[in-house]
Amino acid sequence: MKQDSGLLNNLKSIRTRLGMSQQDLANIAGVTRQTISGVESGQYAPSVAIALRIAKALGCQVEDLFWLDQDLPQIEAILAKPVPKNQSLRLSLARVGGQWIAYPLLGKDAFRQDMIPADAEGLSQTGNDKVVLRLLDDNLATLHNTVVIAGCSPVIALWARATERWHPQLRVHFTFANSIDALQSLCRGEAHIAGMHLYDPKTGEHNVPFAREVLAGREAVLITLGLWEEGLIVPSGNPKGFKTLSDVVAAKATIVNREIGAGSRMLLEQQLQQEQIPFTAVKGFEQIATSHQDVAQAVALGLVDAGISTASVATTFGLGFVPLHQSRYDLVILKEYLEEAPIQQLLSTLGHRMVHSQLEILGGYDITKIGEVVATV
Repeated sequence: MKQDSGLLNNLKSIRTRLGMSQQDLANIAGVTRQTISGVESGQYAPSVAIALRIAKALGCQVEDLFWLDQDLPQIEAILAKPVPKNQSLRLSLARVGGQWIAYPLLGKDAFRQDMIPADAEGLSQTGNDKVVLRLLDDNLATLHNTVVIAGCSPVIALWARATERWHPQLRVHFTFANSIDALQSLCRGEAHIAGMHLYDPKTGEHNVPFAREVLAGREAVLITLGLWEEGLIVPSGNPKGFKTLSDVVAAKATIVNREIGAGSRMLLEQQLQQEQIPFTAVKGFEQIATSHQDVAQAVALGLVDAGISTASVATTFGLGFVPLHQSRYDLVILKEYLEEAPIQQLLSTLGHRMVHSQLEILGGYDITKIGEVVATV
């Protein structure tokens, strides 16, 4: 509630969350119930003494209860992706390359398993790619200590959560993107790190040729996160006995594919070409899922017979797996970001035992060379 003085408070929400009535709080704080009611309604601005009593009674800091409206700054940021005009926006923020980047929390980007808290609300768009926004709190230090990673591997989220336990002041914002989209996001200055798993059969190299092409002369390093088994995800027990993609086609089975730019789609196309199978012969080739989890979900629900993903994802969903290729998952980081403290803190944890343990128990994931610089471009 906002007072005439510009003082805002969330006293009612904290009190009710603790299961306290206005009279309960008044008794503990040593004030009248009318005082609590007046503060909650915005009709009464409490003195310093009363504010301290109320905060002590609730077991929190005064700053958790009260703040000034003008204390929340407005800034201009670049939108990481287009959004509909005049739409209410919840945004996550990070400082990338000396500028503010705003990540709209819309659709799947607003959720992992639970809803992601926003850093700001959009007030108005000043152009196709810019927005004026208002921060929802004054913790600018957190925004400056946010590392943005674009990628598709669920492993990134595990790594990020483990890192934040060692460095509580560090925050990792994981924005979902397939390998090519992640690289392009890095180029546009929307991310500090891009995750990718692409294989070039002409050179026999993973990731480097693609990074060199997309980055177009910008200097970067590639640090490996590990090797993972990629292949066919099938129902538990592999009831149709698939061993190759030829078996899938011969059985007239239905697959789910990934979008253009995804490493899994590229692997599927390369395997089909190797087995001399035309794309049109594969039932479901144009049926698209936009993440490893969505591929597994489609198989688990019986919507399709197979899809391309990783052994660790198959294990997580209790599904069968037919290996086709071992891919290297690399982190691509522009050299200009390497000396930034949040980046260094994040990368330093690649050698921590707890990170290794989280990845090892996934299955189908080799972290022998985790943290090694495998290439510079």
